[in-house]
Amino acid sequence: MDCSFVEAMPKLGFGYMRLPMKDGEIDVEQCCAMTDLFLERGFKYFDTSWFYGHGTSERTMKTCLVDRHPRESFYIADKLPAWGGAKTAEEAQGMFYESLERTGAGYFDFFLLHNLGEGRTKYFDKFDIWNFLQARKAEGLIHHLGFSFHDKAEVLDGILIAHPEMEFVQLQINYADWESNSIESRKCLEVARRHNKPVIVMEPVKGGILANPPEEAKDVLRAVNPDASFPSWAIRFAASQEGVLTVLSGMSTLEQVEDNTAYMQDFQPLDAREMEAIDQARQIIASKPSVPCTACWYCAKGCPAHIAIPNLFMCANLYLNFGNLAFARSKYNFNTTGQNLGRASDCLQCGRCERVCPQHIHIREELAKLVELFEK
Repeated sequence: MDCSFVEAMPKLGFGYMRLPMKDGEIDVEQCCAMTDLFLERGFKYFDTSWFYGHGTSERTMKTCLVDRHPRESFYIADKLPAWGGAKTAEEAQGMFYESLERTGAGYFDFFLLHNLGEGRTKYFDKFDIWNFLQARKAEGLIHHLGFSFHDKAEVLDGILIAHPEMEFVQLQINYADWESNSIESRKCLEVARRHNKPVIVMEPVKGGILANPPEEAKDVLRAVNPDASFPSWAIRFAASQEGVLTVLSGMSTLEQVEDNTAYMQDFQPLDAREMEAIDQARQIIASKPSVPCTACWYCAKGCPAHIAIPNLFMCANLYLNFGNLAFARSKYNFNTTGQNLGRASDCLQCGRCERVCPQHIHIREELAKLVELFEK
């Protein structure tokens, strides 16, 4: 395996998942400015997926990146979600060519089987995606092939044993999930190291949760470095881990790009004192009740009751963190009947959402709690 790309890779990547919005659509002008600044500061890894925004992420990447910058000046990583509605191998494999067309990339520097684990891996086996993508790599349409993963460390080990041809893995690594029994961030990273696979980090700020941790955790971090932004603590923690190739940040504003690139241009791993502060903050966060939703929106795609599940969990966490029931209930009403969307009580208990949730949330149970909290 050619690992020469590992040494040359900047430690920060741009996740084209949570792009800036304006009037209900992606703010292309701001996204172009964000993309330009990211490149100007020496970074070059951009991540998208066939799944993100029903293709809007890939098309925006073409508009803001591919059509405006020399192809050799950046890396594109894309992903194929075989579990995302395909009924035949032809449909699943066709996602690859659709992504090529949407992005206009010509080839993918990095390509991933998207979101392996739990009941999703079987679709990649059923539709022969492993061999299909290896063939595309042989054609030169893929330079480096790997997969993203949301499951337990033991499952990851089994996949890497079965597929040693995979060059890298993408894992959820953040300090809040480091010792989590459901996410197993640390254990999964250790498995990747044992198999000598470079790791691309996703969700380093846990969907924005670590950008605004509880006040007690903020106090601990401020005491060590009062000038550092809270996202910087999370991203530097992930980038400090051995074996990490780059850390993706799903940036939504130009200010986020400015902050992230400023401290990552001359990246310095966390020192012992900073690591101790991170561990204290992790323990504080673990003691707080919350729904560990990162707002990836996988759950809401195809929900027959049209429930904006991540938004409802946001309302729950507003109440759990700040105790203002009236404010949280007003947000709940706005995100349900106020938007002509389903309420928690409209859940049909079909379980589709739980089968694709990367955080392993018992969504139906949590929705039942919201009925008691906001609808009684």
